[in-house]
Amino acid sequence: MENSISSERQPEAEGSREAIPNGRLWFEFSASVIAWFCLGVADVVITWRACVHEEQFGGPSSHPEARILYFVMWAALFGLASLAGTMSYRSWRRLSGTSELLRAEGRERKEFMSLAGLFISVTLGMGFIWMCFPLFIMQMCARAR
Repeated sequence: MENSISSERQPEAEGSREAIPNGRLWFEFSASVIAWFCLGVADVVITWRACVHEEQFGGPSSHPEARILYFVMWAALFGLASLAGTMSYRSWRRLSGTSELLRAEGRERKEFMSLAGLFISVTLGMGFIWMCFPLFIMQMCARAR
């Protein structure tokens, strides 16, 4: 009787593991990295454009849109990274046999990808905050120098 119960539970557990598509796992795993890269490119381009104006005309840029554009880009990309982190956490909870994050192990590929996506999102999420913080306390061109 016990063997029939345990054999009935195993396919359900495997079925729930297979229910997460590979495309979703790859999004969870890579979206934060891509968002971080895009924010770095946007930072260089927006700051470069604002500083060129400052050097050509002397004095601070008369275009506050650069700062607003940077903040909008930051918010959108931070939202994408947060979404990826949230999805990773939910997938990991669904796949993991443990409920404690400190004891988490990625034993299978899908569980590992979900857990790695979560850690990448949290780490780069803190980087997003540190990257945007100077925007509020110093001039854009002073930050670039």
